[in-house]
Amino acid sequence: MSLREAWANRLFRVHFISKLSDCDGENGETNTSIDFARESGFISTEAHRELVAICAEVGRMLGSMLRNPEPFLVIHP
Repeated sequence: MSLREAWANRLFRVHFISKLSDCDGENGETNTSIDFARESGFISTEAHRELVAICAEVGRMLGSMLRNPEPFLVIHP
């Protein structure tokens, strides 16, 4: 839900970045849950690999947005 919250806060750079940071943390938590699911036998090694790759891609996208948020901000002239 934080990504939705981040998007809703595009008027406010600091709030937008804060919410994106929350998203990045949640992505890390998801990655940990995926590890736990594999270790517990709930998902296969292949499924784990695919899901970890998706988390890594999401992390790269969030990192890019955090480093350069300006294109996503709503700026009124």
